[in-house]
Amino acid sequence: MGILAIVDIAALVVLFTPLGGSHEARQQQLAQLNQERRARATAPWRGLDKKIPLAKQQIEDFYRERIPAEDSTISADLGRVAQQTGVRMSSVKYKTDEAEIAGLQKKQVQADLSGDYLQIARFINELERDKLFYIVGGVQLGSSESGTVRLQITVETYLRTT
Repeated sequence: MGILAIVDIAALVVLFTPLGGSHEARQQQLAQLNQERRARATAPWRGLDKKIPLAKQQIEDFYRERIPAEDSTISADLGRVAQQTGVRMSSVKYKTDEAEIAGLQKKQVQADLSGDYLQIARFINELERDKLFYIVGGVQLGSSESGTVRLQITVETYLRTT
């Protein structure tokens, strides 16, 4: 009981003495904290008028540099990557769908690959790092005989239509 009385007295001392600060000082501190909070909340919006044109330019650059305009570019690029990595590609099938983004067509490519494990790994790695935009959507392992791995890969990419 005595300890609670001491705590109550200490709280009253802090509340009504300069230790706790005056009412005006606490109000001023609260106003300053609210102002800082508002400044942090609006900070991401500052300069937005300059960020939007920059983002539009970056999107245009991405489309121009990483999204081809012709099917043959995709075929040639996949063949180049296969040749560089030593992978043999066969049974290549292309499927075209409309993309959710205007001005683009989605291309799904399915191909059978064969090579040793390291060659296949390099092929997938090169696709993911390629200048053209590829999304490796799936890999299904086929057979493996005498060090040669066979698998089916599904890759998505896009074509510019405009």
